[in-house]
This record gives sequence, C-alpha cells and structure tokens, in this order.
Amino acid sequence: MKKLVLLVLTLSLCLGLLVACGSGGEEGNVAGDKIKIGWIGSLTGDQSVFGICERDTIQMLIDEVNEGGGIAGKQVEFIPYDTKGTPEEAVNAVNRLVTNDKVQIILGPNASGLAIPIASVLEKGKVADIATVATNEKVTVDGGKLKPYNFRVCFIDPYQGAVAASFAYQEAGFRKAAILSDISDEYSQGLAEYFKKTFESLGGSIVAEEAFKTGDVDFRAQLTKIKETDPDVIFLPYFYKEVSLTVKQADEIGIKTTYMGGDGWTSDQLMEMAGPYLQGCYIVNHVDFDDPDVQDFKDQFAKAYPGQPMQLNAYMGHDAFVVAKAAMEKVAADNNGKISSEAVAKALEGIKVQGITGMIHLSPEDHNPIGKEAAIITIEGEDYKFVKKYAADLG
Repeated sequence: MKKLVLLVLTLSLCLGLLVACGSGGEEGNVAGDKIKIGWIGSLTGDQSVFGICERDTIQMLIDEVNEGGGIAGKQVEFIPYDTKGTPEEAVNAVNRLVTNDKVQIILGPNASGLAIPIASVLEKGKVADIATVATNEKVTVDGGKLKPYNFRVCFIDPYQGAVAASFAYQEAGFRKAAILSDISDEYSQGLAEYFKKTFESLGGSIVAEEAFKTGDVDFRAQLTKIKETDPDVIFLPYFYKEVSLTVKQADEIGIKTTYMGGDGWTSDQLMEMAGPYLQGCYIVNHVDFDDPDVQDFKDQFAKAYPGQPMQLNAYMGHDAFVVAKAAMEKVAADNNGKISSEAVAKALEGIKVQGITGMIHLSPEDHNPIGKEAAIITIEGEDYKFVKKYAADLG
C-alpha cells in the first residue's frame, strides 16, 4: 500500500509539473552549437556511491569525446542532477532537463523507483532516457503499453530473478531456498517474484518468505524464522548496505548457508562491510570484472579518479553513453548534422552497439537489450571472482 500511495503521489506531482511547463515541439529539443546530455541519479543518500561513480564515468567519457572533436562535430555539454534518491526529485530533475536545459537525451537513473515515474515528462517533451541499472519491467513497459521514450542497457528483473533461480537449482544443486526481500522496493519485489516462480517451476521448494521495509536495520526476527527451515540457499534481492547487515546478523544467530543476490550487491563497500560473511556466495551481475575486454576501461577510470572505488555503475554508465552517442551520430548523418531529441529517440529503437558489458541491441518492442547474458560472480577472499556466463529462459 505504501508503494502504491508513493507512486500515485509521484504521478500527481509529475502531471502538475507538466501542466505548468507545457509540452515540447514536434521535434523535441534541437541541438544548437552544442549537444546537451542530461543525467539523473543519486548523489546523496544511501545509493550515492553508485550515482557518483556513474556521473563521473560519463563526465570522463564526454571529456574524451570533446577532446576528439565532439559528436558529429559538436561539443557536448553534460548536465547532471541529483535525485537525492527520491521519485519526486527524479521527476523535478527530468522536468528541468527537458524544459529549461533543452537536452537532447538523458542518461540514468540507476534505480527503478526513480526511472518509472519520469515517463510522462519524457513523453511530453519528446526526450529519450536511457536507464543504466533500473531493472524493473515497468521502466519501459507498463500494463502491456510501451513507454516510447524510456530505454535501458541492463537486463530486467524477471530475467535476473530467473537466472538466479536457474543457476541455484541447475548449477549449484540447491533444492530448498528461502527469500528475504524489501517489501517497499520495486526492484527487490521483482527479483523475489521471479526467483520464486522459476525455482518452483524447476522443482525446488521455497521454504520461507520473509520481508522488511526500506530503512529497517534489524532482521533478526525474520532470520530466526528462516533458520528454522534449514534452507540450502537464502536469496537476498536488495542492496549492499542491507545485505551487509543481514549476513552479519545471520552469523550472530548461527545461520550457516549460501547466500545469493542480484546486481544491487556489487560494490566495493559490500566487500569492506561484509566480505568475510559472504565467501562462496553467488551474485547475478551484468559484467565479469576480470574480463580482459574491460581492463583498459578500468585503467582509464583509475587514472581519471585515483582512489575512487569503481562500481558496476561505471560499466553501465559507459554503455548508456556509447549507445546515446551512436544514436546521435546516426541522426546527424541522416539529417545533415541536425540533432533533435525526437529523432534520437527514434534512432534508439533497434540500435546495435558493442558495449563494455556486451552487445547492446535495443528491442523496438520493449526497449530492452536483446539476448544479454548475465555474469555469475562469487566472493573469494577480498575479490569478486567470475564463475560463468549464464542465460535463462523466461518462457
């Protein structure tokens, strides 16, 4: 109920802003002497570690492009805004980017709860957004209806949950699973739903389902109930901070089992906060950090930002940018150098670009990448280690 009320209030705010600001022209926002690229994400709050890394990565790439002559001969201006981790601020930020800054495209955010409510603003202004790690189905399609200006470079929650469950059952040999999820978070609920559906369809048993709400810090009551069911694996579909608290408290009450989670885990902070408690865990991720193809990019980031931890968002931000760049180059080539946000949005449909996380081929039907494999990784010592590439059937 809390989640529903929040979405309704957010949509109401969004519509109010639209009435106040009006709509874009038929072509949306047309680039002048410069191309303007917007970005939204969390620069403050619990997820700021992801947002800062993502913003800085895109700034690094834009600086590199500008030094090489820009995109289609135009320099690129980067305009980032902090969402503060709230849907309301996400809507406000997109409204400013579309209406005041007149951007040609927006990149980010990295969270589904921030990406879902911005669709109406994008559509009104005819400006596309490429989400980075916003994996909930409703980001691009809601109730069977395609959102024409919402795209993403990540796979979706149903696929991620299915990959986790399939690997757990078919590769790891687990037969009894417990789930602890954040009932107030779209991302967490999406992963939990499809993990359960897939695991049971394969013949596995979900022996416990427990939940908490965002902001909770004590999970001992839920973990005590889970302990009584003696699961082979516990699926924790939420973010690194709460995961760290969970596994430490589980250890306190004597739980000894394997943990599994999704892309919300992958952070240097997880290793620092709870690495010893997560040895041998399994994580569904978008990229193999040890892949030879990503090492030059890692070196580039380390040189640009010495000492700054590199998060998954660096890789996803990279891919969102190269897709946007390819779309704008195509539009410029097809329109004598003219780049409008409406044309960029149309160019994104069906585009195929090699990214750092794999080939990005955006489906015209749902605006999601087609056939993107997941990377299963684990924790060994103080390092993330690649296990294997893995795909799942959602049918």
